[in-house]
Amino acid sequence: MNKRIRAGVIAAVAATATLVGVATAGATPSGPGVNGKIISQTTVGGKDYILRQITIPAGQSTGWHFHDGTLYGYVEQGTLSHFDSTCKSDGIYESGSSLTEPSGSQRVHIGRNLGTTPVVLNVLYVLPHGAPLSEDAPNPGCDFQ
Repeated sequence: MNKRIRAGVIAAVAATATLVGVATAGATPSGPGVNGKIISQTTVGGKDYILRQITIPAGQSTGWHFHDGTLYGYVEQGTLSHFDSTCKSDGIYESGSSLTEPSGSQRVHIGRNLGTTPVVLNVLYVLPHGAPLSEDAPNPGCDFQ
């Protein structure tokens, strides 16, 4: 991970972690066993900053979705295979990698665990205040889910 980006994510995580306790979130629109846990969250200047840990079991996916704000992720464990709405891979992220998911309904995507161990992601969501964590989207015609 770029040292500047990593330092920024760590600073944001530290700042939000001091403001809020731990809460559990519902599952994302996903395969069986995928779950997310909110570590901390706060609202500043009309934006929600939510730090969440997401676990994707082997062979499962997040389901097709998009976000109303930008997400910054760090792969703590496993390998995340990321696909866009053209059904093509737009990134493979191994443990220690970072990724950014831009906002907007034109940015439909899916995260898949094609490996044999769980993928564990630490994700900082930067969303308009009150926006959902993600918005479900139909499969854009890919032969996988």
